[in-house]
Amino acid sequence: MQKENKHIYTVSEITQAIKGLLEEKIGEVWLEGEVSNFKAATSGHFYFSLKDPAALISGAMFAYANKGLKFKIEDGLKVICFGKLAVFGPRGQYQIIVEKIEPKGVGAQQLALEQLKKKLQAEGLFDAAHKRKLPRMPFCVGIVTSGSGAAVRDILQILKKGAGFVDVVIRSARVQGEGAFLEIAQGIEDLNAFGKVDLIIVSRGGGSSEDLWSFNEEVVARAIYNSKLPVISAVGHQINTTLADLVADLCVETPSAAAKFIVDRKNALLAELADYRHELSFLARDIIGDMQNNLTALAHMLKSPRDRLLEKEQQLDELFSNLNYNIKHALQLSFERSSSVISRLSVLNPLAILGRGYSLSTLIQGAAIIKDSRQLKKGDLVKTVLGKGAFISSVQEVIKDER
Repeated sequence: MQKENKHIYTVSEITQAIKGLLEEKIGEVWLEGEVSNFKAATSGHFYFSLKDPAALISGAMFAYANKGLKFKIEDGLKVICFGKLAVFGPRGQYQIIVEKIEPKGVGAQQLALEQLKKKLQAEGLFDAAHKRKLPRMPFCVGIVTSGSGAAVRDILQILKKGAGFVDVVIRSARVQGEGAFLEIAQGIEDLNAFGKVDLIIVSRGGGSSEDLWSFNEEVVARAIYNSKLPVISAVGHQINTTLADLVADLCVETPSAAAKFIVDRKNALLAELADYRHELSFLARDIIGDMQNNLTALAHMLKSPRDRLLEKEQQLDELFSNLNYNIKHALQLSFERSSSVISRLSVLNPLAILGRGYSLSTLIQGAAIIKDSRQLKKGDLVKTVLGKGAFISSVQEVIKDER
């Protein structure tokens, strides 16, 4: 029996053999799947799995490949990857080394925008509570835009015609192309630092979504949010809304509309001032009329010294007449009251009774009034007072208890 020859592989050998077969037979591929178990290592490398309903494959995207990736890779995101199949030797596990990746069904740039919009919204950058109050009348306006573009010409022409007194400070910046967003953000910061501007307009003319993309960059959105001065976003578009529009204190469709906003503010302020002027005119007219009436009344009150003296003399005459009347009246009252008292006293006067036939007898010695015969004795001298006159008599006999 012939002995069978067989080759026994080591784990490393079989792993290398599989690796060679994969790289030779399949090599670079486009692969579609759903991201799961995503992890960003501190080294900058991305590790994740791609799966479909029936299978799963590990993936790695090294830092050099994912640098500058516009959107955020996260679990559940359906993607299309380009890379090469390889075997990770230490575990004998096959995987795909991703060189390019893009979301399925939506552009990477658009996905990045949606992800950034959700992030900024969660931080409150779009909240109405953070919007700055626009000045009632901006007398100095700063504009961040291309110094040679149509946008700045439109703004200057409208302001010159409708609000020529407004000063304009232009901070020239590229508004499209690589690195343009950094110049826009720096322009906003520079106008804030300038310190003499009341309002900032961030502007450019119309264009495609790609042309406007600088206004969707996070740096620009945060520069507007952090501005101490109110900001108007005047990017020339009517369909797409940029992040600059959402963060700004006011969003208008065109640069011309931003300039018209300032002219309208001026017109509204002038109309309000005209109303105030009319109100003040009417108020001043009423005050002057009241003052004239008061002066006329005062003139009537301010008589000549002679008239005032005659008036005082007349008042003295009236006072003297009233005084005489009051004195006579008081005397008359006093006389009447005295007569009444005298009459009452006369009635009570015992001497008045004598006139009615009575008499009053007193002892000459002691002058006591005789009320009882027992006061007398024979020989006493008695004085008797009559209604008219009196006489003196001597008691001859005393009669007691005779009625």
